[in-house]
Amino acid sequence: MRIGLFTDTYPPEINGVANSTNIVFREMLKHGHDVYVICTRTGIFKAVWDDDGRVLRLAGIELKSLYGYQLSSFYHPFALEEIRKLHLDLIHVQTEFGIGIFARKCAREFHIPLIMTYHTTYEDYTHYVNLNSQKLDRLMKKRVADVTKLYADASMEVIVPSKKTQESLLSYRIFKKINVIPTGLELDRFNPALKSAEKTDEIRSRFGFAKDDRLVIYVGRIAEEKALDLVIDGFEKAIAAGSHVKFLVVGGGPDLDRLKGIAEKHGISDHVRFAGPIEQEQVPDYYRSADAFISASLSETQGMTFIEALASGLPVMARRDEVLKDLLIEGETGWYFEDASDLSRILMKFEEMSAEELEKLSHNSAKQAEPYSSEHFYNQLMEVYNRVVEDYEDIYTLTAAKAKANSIEITLRRGLEKEMKLEVSLDDFYEYGLKKGRGVSKSTVEILQKNEIENHAYQRCLNKLAVRDRSVKEMREWLKFNTECEPVQIDAIIDRLSDSGYLDDEAYCENEVLRLRTALNGSEKIIRELKQKGIDEALIEQTLAKYSDEEDNAKLLAQKLMKSHKNASSRKSADIIRTKLVQHGFSVDMANAVIHKLDFTYVAANERTNLQKQIEKARRRYSRKYSGAELRARVYKSCVQQGFASAETLEMLDGMEWNDEED
Repeated sequence: MRIGLFTDTYPPEINGVANSTNIVFREMLKHGHDVYVICTRTGIFKAVWDDDGRVLRLAGIELKSLYGYQLSSFYHPFALEEIRKLHLDLIHVQTEFGIGIFARKCAREFHIPLIMTYHTTYEDYTHYVNLNSQKLDRLMKKRVADVTKLYADASMEVIVPSKKTQESLLSYRIFKKINVIPTGLELDRFNPALKSAEKTDEIRSRFGFAKDDRLVIYVGRIAEEKALDLVIDGFEKAIAAGSHVKFLVVGGGPDLDRLKGIAEKHGISDHVRFAGPIEQEQVPDYYRSADAFISASLSETQGMTFIEALASGLPVMARRDEVLKDLLIEGETGWYFEDASDLSRILMKFEEMSAEELEKLSHNSAKQAEPYSSEHFYNQLMEVYNRVVEDYEDIYTLTAAKAKANSIEITLRRGLEKEMKLEVSLDDFYEYGLKKGRGVSKSTVEILQKNEIENHAYQRCLNKLAVRDRSVKEMREWLKFNTECEPVQIDAIIDRLSDSGYLDDEAYCENEVLRLRTALNGSEKIIRELKQKGIDEALIEQTLAKYSDEEDNAKLLAQKLMKSHKNASSRKSADIIRTKLVQHGFSVDMANAVIHKLDFTYVAANERTNLQKQIEKARRRYSRKYSGAELRARVYKSCVQQGFASAETLEMLDGMEWNDEED
C-alpha cells in the first residue's frame, strides 16, 4: 500500500506526535509498504525531500510558544505536484492545522481516502490564548470542539490513542467511526536489559548526580499544561524534610526558564537539574539512568512517555488520569499523588525502599508495557487502512445541487441504485466540499443524513418556541419522543437553541414566575410547577425572592373567592377559601392568617337568608325519595354539611311542616 503521513511535527523534533508518526513510518516500511512523510521545516521557498526520498519537508514558521512545532501554509504548489507523482492509496493525517489542511486539499484533489489520528486534546491548551479570561476560555474551548468536528467529519475514519480521547470526540458530536488504537512502541529500544553502567554513570555525572543517588526523571515538553511546578514544589518539600532524592528534567519548551527560576528560588538547584532537549536516540539511555519516572500532566491523550518509562523498567509517579487506568497499578508499577505534600511523602518513601523492592517494581513496570508493542499497533492500524481503502471504492456521486431558502438539496447516485435526495445546510455543503460531479463517501452521506434529521428537528423546535416559551427540559423531552434524533444530536440541538437565545431557563423562570403570580398563585405551587419543567429550585427561589406580594396575592384571591361563594355559610365560605388558597400554592399558615383578616360581616348578615335558601334547595332535592321525618333529617344533614349552625337549622326546620304525605 502507498501511504502518505501528513504532520506538522516530525523528528528531529521531540514530542509525542513526532514520535508517534515516526513509529507509524518505520512500522509501515518494515512490513513492505511504500510510505512517505509530508511535514514541515523552518524556512521559506519550496518543499525539500530528505536524502532518502521518503520525507518531504514543507517550509514553515516555528511557533516559539509551542516548542517543537512549525506552522505551515495551507497551499504548496510544488508539494502538490510531488504528491501527485506518489500515487498514494491513503492519506493519514497526524495534525489538524497547516499540513493537516493541506492534506485534505490533496485528498480532494487526487480522490484519495483520508483518515486522521487525533493526538492532541486542544482544550488543555487554550490557556495559551485566553489571557486569563474565563469567558474567552469557554469560547476557545467551544471553538476547539467546532474545529475538531470539522476536521474529523472530513475524514473517513478517526484514530485516537485512548478511551479518554474517544470520549472527548464523542462529546464534540463526531459521528465518524472512532478507533481506539494506542500508539505502539519499539519496546526493544527501552529494554532494561540494555542498561549500560558506563552510559548511566556518564549521564549522571554530567548533571552532578552520584551513582547511588535515587534519581527521578521527567521526559517531555516543558510547558504549563505539564504541571511541572507542582512536581518541583513536591521535591522542595521532600528535600526540606531531609530527603536526598534527585530530579532530572529532560526536554525543552516555553516553561523551561520559569521552572529553572522556581528551582533556584527554592534553593534546590543541586537536587533538580534541567537537561534541555536531547536527541531521540539518547532517550532510552536517559530513562535507564534513572530509578523512577514522574509527571503531573493531566493533558495526555495516551501518555507515551509513561509507557516508555514503564518499558524501561521505571515505576511511575503521576496524578490520577484516565490514560493511566491500565498502566499505573498503585504499589505495583508506581504511585498516584494529589498535590505537592502527597508527592513529598511518596518521594521520601521511594528513597527508603530497598534495592530488592525497586527490582520488583522495575520487573512489574516492564511487564505492564508489553501490550503496547509496535507490532500489535501495526496490525490494528492495517485493519483501519484496508477497511477505509475498500469503503472509498463504494462512493456516491453528487449529480445535482439545488439552492433552497436556508439549505441546499443535493442529489446523489451510486452505481445503478435509485437517486437519493438530501437537504443539507449551507455550512455542511461547504464544510464537506460538496460540489456537482464530486465523489461523496458513504460515511459522509451517513453524516449528512443524520444532520438532515437534526436540522429538521431544529426547525420544528423553532416553530414550537414561536408559539410559546419552553424550558430546556420540555424541549429535550419533546425531541426525545417526537423525533428520530439520537441523544448526542438532542444535546447539540439544545446547545444551538441555547446559544441562539431561544432557550434560556433563567429568562423562562422569570417570565413564568411573573405569569403565575399575576394569576394569584402562591410560591409553593410556582415552585412545584417550575420544578416539573426542569427549572432548578435554587433559581426559582432566587426569582421569587424579588417579589414581596405573597400575602397581598393571597388576600386578593381570598376576596374573589368570598364573592363567588356569598351564598354559603360563614364557616363553609372560610373552608372553601382555605382549600382554594392551599391549592393555589399558599401555605396553610398564610391561608389561615388571610382568612382571619377577612371581613365576613356581609356573609354573617345574610346567614339566615342563605340558610333558608339551602333548606329549600335540599328539600326539593330529597323530596322525590323521602318524606316526613326522614326528609327532615336529610335536609338537616345537608345544611350542617354546608356549614350552617345546628341550633339555627333546627329552629328553622321546627317551624316547617314535615307530614308523611308530602312529595
